[in-house]
Amino acid sequence: MGAEYTSFGPFQFDRGNGTLLRSGTPVAVGQRGIALLAALLDRGGNVGKAVLMEAAWPGTIVEEGNLTVQIAALRKALGPRPDGQEWIVTVPRVGYRLVRGEMPVAPTATEKLRPPAIAVMPFANLSGDAGQDYFADGVVEDLITALSRFRSFAVVGRNSTFRYKGQALDLRDVARELGVRYVLEGSVRRSGSRLRITAHLADGGTGEHLWGQTFDGVVADIFDVQDHIAEKVVGLIEPQVRRAEIERSRRKRPESLDAYDLVLQAWAVGRTVGPGDIEKAHALAVEAVRQAPTYAMAFRALAWALQVNLLFDGRPLTDDDTANCLDASRKALLNADGDAEILIDHANILIQIGQDYDQGMHYVRAAVDANPNNFLVQQQAATCNIHAGSLEAALSHAERAMELSPNDPWLPVPLTSIAHARLALGDYEAVLEPAERAIALNQNFRPPHWMAIAADVHLGRMEDARRRLAIYRALYPDDTIARIAARQHPRDPARALVFIEALRAAGLPEV
Repeated sequence: MGAEYTSFGPFQFDRGNGTLLRSGTPVAVGQRGIALLAALLDRGGNVGKAVLMEAAWPGTIVEEGNLTVQIAALRKALGPRPDGQEWIVTVPRVGYRLVRGEMPVAPTATEKLRPPAIAVMPFANLSGDAGQDYFADGVVEDLITALSRFRSFAVVGRNSTFRYKGQALDLRDVARELGVRYVLEGSVRRSGSRLRITAHLADGGTGEHLWGQTFDGVVADIFDVQDHIAEKVVGLIEPQVRRAEIERSRRKRPESLDAYDLVLQAWAVGRTVGPGDIEKAHALAVEAVRQAPTYAMAFRALAWALQVNLLFDGRPLTDDDTANCLDASRKALLNADGDAEILIDHANILIQIGQDYDQGMHYVRAAVDANPNNFLVQQQAATCNIHAGSLEAALSHAERAMELSPNDPWLPVPLTSIAHARLALGDYEAVLEPAERAIALNQNFRPPHWMAIAADVHLGRMEDARRRLAIYRALYPDDTIARIAARQHPRDPARALVFIEALRAAGLPEV
């Protein structure tokens, strides 16, 4: 091979006549594609967009979208790498990089822990009135602002996405250009006082549709409607991204799991709270902490596993589960940078494990202020209020959580909070519907069983209570009054006694 050739992977690039060969066979690439490829090879590493545009359109001012189109065409000509990824990698907010070897460059530890990113594209104005563009743009800006409160994913800024406004581009190309894993797009249609907004969430790598919903309303105060739509969409998106990320991590080979994936799998395993699940979640969290000793989410998963194990009287996981739970929670908080979910987790652990009620409620308020549209924040704020605050506030937070994510895998938790609050308020008939719904969603979750049994006892339905207790004891034959009571430490003891005394009356053994 002569000195004019440059090789990368199976390709040979002839600089003399501007041709590209793959294993000796010519590859059809246009003139601008050849110019871009030469610039990527000459510069090496990350190459800025301005440099690439000057290489392909020397001395000419062109729109950045032209570069996007040419890079997409060049990627198509090159085809995928052996691992299925692109030869030309997008470097967010910089430009592009050509992968020179057969396999991709291994990501750094920091890159591995980076949360997935989402881009909110400009919504199409279907109203037939260009004057309504401002409303569609306002909805998107509100969505970007609200989504930016979530630390479980990053959100691309408005200026990066609005340059695509009015362009018909493949979402996969947009995702590559912006370096994001998920793309949210939608449309706004306004007719008189009627309003319809449609939103769709897609996987940026495959273009696969993940979620979609239509929101109808009446325009009374346009800004109130704008806020309401943003709030509804945001509350539904976060659980969908979380679910998609968990499924993505499950598809990875065990030897390729990094700390981020280990944390996702810990949540997925532990949420069923079935036999052995917490031990598995704890082991995954321990490995995540070992791999990334300053990663807040790894410590959060570790603290959570220890907390659940303590609350449900599992076999000890460490030499001192209580001390280690509190320690892991503090370390998560130390590295959290104001993450609302870590704030609320710490609040819950302070209240239920540390019995530090006042400090715990302080963190509850901080978490809700940090992100009022987060399902997990509202869900746990309800739990914290059951144990250390207001029953009315517990109901409000639980109902808000269910509004935000009506099909969330963790829905049994706010349902149980509603059942518990109503039981403590003496509204026994209203306990059974949420308790039974929680049991139907996850029969391994113990508290809703307690609430349903207690409601029947307080209503004088002893036969129904004993029937429920028999079902519960088949699931958890070792549970006793002593074991359950030992884990209940609400600020007001009556909030535990209301179901403990009922379990005793139904026939649960004392020891």
